[in-house]
Amino acid sequence: MGMPGTTELVIIFGIIVLLFGAKKIPDLAKGLGKGIKNFKSEMKETDEVASDAPKKVEGSEEVASSEAPKTTTQA
Repeated sequence: MGMPGTTELVIIFGIIVLLFGAKKIPDLAKGLGKGIKNFKSEMKETDEVASDAPKKVEGSEEVASSEAPKTTTQA
């Protein structure tokens, strides 16, 4: 099963025009473009947040700022 030929693409485009109407197609394309743009920007922000996170070095015994230091008392 390969790529559709020119005739198949024209038929598919004709069906889309019949279903949605010629005036709706540009609006649909604009909405799809905005969705893709938002998705890419969110993925970029997610990558930046992940790269900003501190990396734990194996073997180090650092205490996280949210944890209280452990103390031991002997009676």
